[in-house]
Amino acid sequence: MSEETLFEFPCQFPIKAMGKIDIELDILVIEIIRRHAPDVDHQSVKTRPSKDGNYLAVTVTIEATSKRQLDAIYQDLTDHPHVLVAL
Repeated sequence: MSEETLFEFPCQFPIKAMGKIDIELDILVIEIIRRHAPDVDHQSVKTRPSKDGNYLAVTVTIEATSKRQLDAIYQDLTDHPHVLVAL
């Protein structure tokens, strides 16, 4: 079964998750992504607070190996109650 995608794997792929700033969202997002991409290191993580400082955006760039891997990461992120948005 072939996966339909516009991406050519493996490739560098940024995953962004957003949530409230009052939790350690960066650690949470890294833990979730590492379930599917274990070689994520802290250098591939960027954080940015919202203008008012209420929310945090965490971007993790991974070496994506398949659409299935990306789908699983996004599913786990969106299933977590502290992750408000995953892009």
